Amino acid sequence: MTTLSGKTALVTGSTSGIGLGIAVSLAKAGANVVLNGFGDASKVIADVQQFGTRVGHHPADVSDPLQIAEMIAYAEREFGGVDILVNNAGIQHVAAVEDFPVERWDSIIAINLSSVFHSTRLCLPRMRAENWGRIINIASVHGQVGSVGKAAYVAAKHGVIGLTKVVGLETATTQVTCNAICPGWVLTPLVQKQIDDRAATGIDPQQAQHDLLVEKQPSLAFVTPPQLGELVLFLCSEAGSQVRGAAWNIDGGWLAQ
Repeated sequence: MTTLSGKTALVTGSTSGIGLGIAVSLAKAGANVVLNGFGDASKVIADVQQFGTRVGHHPADVSDPLQIAEMIAYAEREFGGVDILVNNAGIQHVAAVEDFPVERWDSIIAINLSSVFHSTRLCLPRMRAENWGRIINIASVHGQVGSVGKAAYVAAKHGVIGLTKVVGLETATTQVTCNAICPGWVLTPLVQKQIDDRAATGIDPQQAQHDLLVEKQPSLAFVTPPQLGELVLFLCSEAGSQVRGAAWNIDGGWLAQ
């Protein structure tokens, strides 16, 4: 098992779903964890603290570069800095391009793409100074293929993969690595909403879930947050030290078609 004792991980958007699953995996492996997300995080903190590592929370709105800077400063002040950065925060909106609300486009680009840039640029100097770091960007299969109605999300996730490649190259001669993980369908609140929208038309909820999966994901099973967490641990390990600038698919066969 990967041992991350003495390391501190910052996971954005980690009070539920994929981010929380990754935070739990990192804590199990011995890392201190800084959680990020809105609302009362006391229960989530308690869930992650059960593994005996230090856990903190910062409520930064990652659409705001100043709040991102405050979050990184908090991690440096309370934990000594960020060794493992997991850029996970994301939002979604579905509409045709000509109908896509401009404010929704701006917010999706800010949260799903620009926040990755800002947190990375702020964490990199310390990682370079320590000559060790892991930057792991939670992209999506939509960073490599498109889907109707998801212009902003697809554009942002393609951008995340491009940024990942550049940072991977710029850190290639160091012990800092940067990679992207590209999940297929994961049963997060965002995906559950798409299932609920289908069910609202009168389809049985189980059938709605099956119909969603069968369109894209040949395994007919959701990727799980713990599976993503284990992949994060691999990328943090010595075995993953020469995985650089990669976009790693974990998608039930979606992109093999």
